[in-house]
Amino acid sequence: MFKKKTIVRDISWLSFNQRVLQEAADPTVPLKERIKFLGIFSNNLDEFFRVRVAALRKMIDLGSKAKMHLEADAASILKEIQEKVLQQQKEFEDTWKSILTDLNRQHIFLVHERKLTTVQQKFVLDYFNEEVRSYIVPLMIESLQAFPVLNDKSIYLACKLSTKDESIPERFALVSVPVRHLSRFIILPSKLDETSLILLEDVIRFCLPNIFSFFGYDTFLSHVIKVTRDAEIDIDNDVSTSLIQKIEKGLKNRKKGKPVRFVFDKNIDPSLLAYLIKRLGLTNNQNIVPGGRIHNFKDFMNFPDVFTGQKNQRKKPFTHPLLRNASSVTNIVLQKDILLNFPYHSFDSMIDLLREAAIDPHVINIKITCYRLAPRSKIINALTNAVRNGKHVTVMLELRARFDEEANIEWKADLEDAGIKVLIGVPNLKVHAKLCLIKRRDNNITTHYGFVSTGNLNEKTAKVYSDHCLLTSDRRIMADVNRIFNYLEHPKTREELIKSCNTLLVSPTNMRRHLSTMIDKEIKNAHANKNAVIILKLNSLSDKLLIEKLSDAARAGVKVKLIIRGICCMFTENKKFKKPVQAISIVDEYLEHARVMIFQNGGNQRVFICSADWMVRNIDHRIEAACPIMEKEMKQEIIDIINIQLGDNVKARILDNSLSNHSVNPRNKEKIRSQVETYNYLFRKLST
Repeated sequence: MFKKKTIVRDISWLSFNQRVLQEAADPTVPLKERIKFLGIFSNNLDEFFRVRVAALRKMIDLGSKAKMHLEADAASILKEIQEKVLQQQKEFEDTWKSILTDLNRQHIFLVHERKLTTVQQKFVLDYFNEEVRSYIVPLMIESLQAFPVLNDKSIYLACKLSTKDESIPERFALVSVPVRHLSRFIILPSKLDETSLILLEDVIRFCLPNIFSFFGYDTFLSHVIKVTRDAEIDIDNDVSTSLIQKIEKGLKNRKKGKPVRFVFDKNIDPSLLAYLIKRLGLTNNQNIVPGGRIHNFKDFMNFPDVFTGQKNQRKKPFTHPLLRNASSVTNIVLQKDILLNFPYHSFDSMIDLLREAAIDPHVINIKITCYRLAPRSKIINALTNAVRNGKHVTVMLELRARFDEEANIEWKADLEDAGIKVLIGVPNLKVHAKLCLIKRRDNNITTHYGFVSTGNLNEKTAKVYSDHCLLTSDRRIMADVNRIFNYLEHPKTREELIKSCNTLLVSPTNMRRHLSTMIDKEIKNAHANKNAVIILKLNSLSDKLLIEKLSDAARAGVKVKLIIRGICCMFTENKKFKKPVQAISIVDEYLEHARVMIFQNGGNQRVFICSADWMVRNIDHRIEAACPIMEKEMKQEIIDIINIQLGDNVKARILDNSLSNHSVNPRNKEKIRSQVETYNYLFRKLST
């Protein structure tokens, strides 16, 4: 029997989402955070079905015609996905029941429409008439020849209407719950020491007699349903159509994408369920998932702050010690590299660097890559001010950033209106590198400075995403950054520029080759009985060629240590490994987003921060950049932070072959929660 060389990517991803669910189930996690983790789990699963499950279904539909090779046996993978999702759904419901019990202990009650007091009933009716009614347009679906397209980001009340005396034939109807316009959570009048909330769909349930009074029905059954659709945007090769037009067309088609999952209240009326499945064109093997009364738990990431006596454990970010008393970020960066570690260090330093460039009379131009921007981006505000001050500003805006396509198209129009030159990418290559180049000329001397980052230039996510950003004026680094931007501006005629980068590792030109060479060197050192170590911190590890290289290294005696937040397709347990692979995943308050690579290199350690995961798409089909950390103290700081994470025995889970997600055993050692210890480590540097 053929033995798989790697773990199936999608099954590994489900194992990652299981770790998110474990945080929601952990009673030591603050209650509000537990609810938030349920929301993250739900939102993650939605995106997984929209993209990965949809892709697997396409493979089955296309059969041998499928040109994109995702997995060898899509049908069996889909079957395993269905089994694991149903299992996780049960764990999800058990966790939610436990959280509800804990909420009640704190005198917080989530009330449904049948449990309202007289005072609350009047409040709900008034709220419905004043706030909700204008958004309600019931669909009498049996009267519609074409079944309505259900938005995959919405939930619906599927209703069965009847009369007690059976004088009128039963009918089915759908009511969209307007969560895009109104809060999902409504706080009710309550006793002095209690807080009661009701969900928007339960407000509508209570008022169904008012909605359908026109038809004469007096009995109403209603259940929440939700459809998840294929969200992939197909970009064809029609060169006569602009990329923007293709994306806009794809966004319209996404709303009508094929259903890939149908979830519903498991107590739904059987005749109503059968009717919906038939009208949606589904079959019973197409990820039909029975669940609880509530769906779209992603809204619970914004659960109201009704908790008393619970202080926010999250500590505020602080300014980097080198910038703490500095009058200018720019002046420091021109003298010395600075490593910012988010969310511990303040993101304001990044914004200040751009603000200073915007008003510096010696700055000529600014070039920057943008992938996902904050809704009211201070980064863009600084760049707009730079244009007003006569600077030439170029923004490489990746329009194909998944689920941010629409926002980025709008950003493109705004940027161009402000006088900013907007680049929209390279054919067949997403631009995922996080780069900034600022050109300054003073007394006929030209200086380049800027930054290379592992995370998006987004001040909102920088508060919760763990990332590294190098602010630098190093000529070697900035020369390569300049080459990349020149290539992005002229991809058809300047391809030699991106190939000539010799300090940064750049995808898709030289990164794979350099990574393989560095792994080979560690293998060679291990054969020579020298200390050989490879340490990787990534979001995902799925590239089969690089996984084989890592396995070769472990067999040769290289110490391989992995911190992988999400997908890990490597079998980390193998009797042929001379030294066991240490592989963990950390899911905690902050999202571990940074990519770091450390190679022992015969004692002269090579340390890189990187925008790329070790996935085929990142290494071969995107513009990515890995930046070496060369300054001794800074290099040690990265190594120290990684070692703190490798020692985590509170939030770390072991990545083993069976995807068990067992906690790291503290073995009577002092408890180490790496995100807390990292904050303390960096904070101590303020006084040194």
